Amino acid sequence: MKGQEWYQATDVAQEYDDKRFSRGGRLIDRREKEAVLDAIGPVDGKNVLEIACGTGRFTVMLAERGANVVGLDISAEMLSEARAKARARGVGDAVEFLRGDAGRLPFEDDEFDAVVAMRFFHLADTPAAYLDEIRRVSGDQVMFDTFKRYSARSVYNWALPMGSRLYSRSEVDSLIEGAGLELVEDSHDFLLPYGFYRKIPNGVASGLRSLDTMLGGGPGGDALASVSYWHASVE
Repeated sequence: MKGQEWYQATDVAQEYDDKRFSRGGRLIDRREKEAVLDAIGPVDGKNVLEIACGTGRFTVMLAERGANVVGLDISAEMLSEARAKARARGVGDAVEFLRGDAGRLPFEDDEFDAVVAMRFFHLADTPAAYLDEIRRVSGDQVMFDTFKRYSARSVYNWALPMGSRLYSRSEVDSLIEGAGLELVEDSHDFLLPYGFYRKIPNGVASGLRSLDTMLGGGPGGDALASVSYWHASVE
């Protein structure tokens, strides 16, 4: 898995949310959370696993909506931030955070109603093996995102600390089929890559986001998008 050492640095974990989801990054956070909720629907009472939960953005959100959530991450530093966030939001007792390897999940087959893996597959060195393991522990739904190979994402990919794995549509279709999953729905967004939004104030970013959304909703918009959200079900 790419970037394990980078994500486990204490300063990276402490500054992660501020650097990525403040300023224009708030728009990214909002859209990603919408994508998760749109995919797995009402979560009250559901058993949900989040892979690579990081600082707990989605884990805490799902717990606040009544899900029974387990968040798993390789980084002890990220998990420390996630636990603090859960306590601050009043759901510290409703979420279990575990340190572990997504390639060897410590759970039974079909243990969860849904498994969410956001901001994960761009770092995966063996994506098929990871998706197989995710499929094993999900009894119903799987939701994940990828960055698109033929998009603006590729323009600045070289500047990232560890780079990103970029995917074509055919690659993701093959991964889903190979894991024994059935694609339920896919959506594509952000013609302008994430890194652009993080660099500008929220007010300016909101205007550009409106333009981005309008263009992305037009003919050919999906082909130009830099991010894809995938919702699959267990066959």
